[in-house]
Amino acid sequence: MLFLYKAVNKDGEQMNGSIDAFSVDVAVASLQKRDLIIVSIEPEEQKGFFEDLTVIFSAIKNKDIVILSRQLATLFEAKVSALETFKLLAAESENALLRKKLAEITDDIQSGIPISSAMAKHPDTFSTFFVSMVRSGEESGKLSETFNYLADYLDRQYELVSKAKSALIYPAFVIVSFVVVMVLMMVLVIPRLADILNETGQAVPLYTSIVIGTSAFVVSYGIYLLALAVIFGIITWRYMASSAGKETFDELKLRIPYVNTLYKRFFLSRIADNLDTLITSGVTMVRSLEITADVVGSEVYKRELLEAIDDVKGGSSLSESLSRQKNIPPIMVQMTRIGEETGNLGFVLKTIARFYRREVDSAVDALVSLIEPAMIIFLGVAVGLLLVSVLGPIYNITAGI
Repeated sequence: MLFLYKAVNKDGEQMNGSIDAFSVDVAVASLQKRDLIIVSIEPEEQKGFFEDLTVIFSAIKNKDIVILSRQLATLFEAKVSALETFKLLAAESENALLRKKLAEITDDIQSGIPISSAMAKHPDTFSTFFVSMVRSGEESGKLSETFNYLADYLDRQYELVSKAKSALIYPAFVIVSFVVVMVLMMVLVIPRLADILNETGQAVPLYTSIVIGTSAFVVSYGIYLLALAVIFGIITWRYMASSAGKETFDELKLRIPYVNTLYKRFFLSRIADNLDTLITSGVTMVRSLEITADVVGSEVYKRELLEAIDDVKGGSSLSESLSRQKNIPPIMVQMTRIGEETGNLGFVLKTIARFYRREVDSAVDALVSLIEPAMIIFLGVAVGLLLVSVLGPIYNITAGI
């Protein structure tokens, strides 16, 4: 339960705030432990139904976290205290859910909990990577720089993910639209045309008979086909949610021609970018690899990074550990070795990440340029065959009249 209080500290300064506690007695005891003299304390008024709905249906987007990181960096650079910084951001945030989480973080900071630990209580908003970076910034005293790093990193990742998704959304949309149109034709259009052909008693070609038979099958058993499709979709979705399913799907993504190039470059860019950001911020090599393995987004690369961690713990260098993994290309291993030998590993990793981001852009552009004509040809041929198979006999009928 949340309580609002007014208190005076040992220096005589008046303080207002909120505290989450099981009861008012627990809240008072907790405040007294902070050397505060309670002036007043009362439960927070319950929010209205619509305010609760606003929080429930709010979603924290990547853009919100980027903006938050920029704001935190600016306020810390201006020497504003952590408590006042989060109080200000909690009051000003336009996102209801983020505002609620920032208020909870403010309360935790006020009770003496470090910023990173307070953020760690909200893993759905602040990832392991984000929390580890903040913890590193606290230890090094460079929180403003850390939040700037985080904002830049999240910007790059958002752009990279959006670019990769854009290559796959278009063909998926076209295929789904095509299937919907074909089903509607089979259910609504073809049966009527078939009735016309049956009334004339004219012999029809084999391919027309196939189309009409398919249409009749869809009309008669469509509901069962839909049920099977739903069941198959649920089974597939549950399998994909399992560890074995994720690994199978990730293996498949790295084997499909053309698409595998895009995914490999995408994951390699993310690995290099994560390692650069973490190592530059002072996080240890082993911890950097652990965090990168958690956020890379591929079970295949996660497994390989975990194997690399064991090698690093055994005394191997990063480049040597990566060279033993089959999905890490030699050029990345060689550049990493150069970075280790010259003492510029962070710079080299940044260069690798930038290189693979450009490669992702090129792969997406190439994939889109191939997909568009392929989709046009496929749709043209499919629709053309369907129309010829049905309208051809009708044309023959009208020509004979």
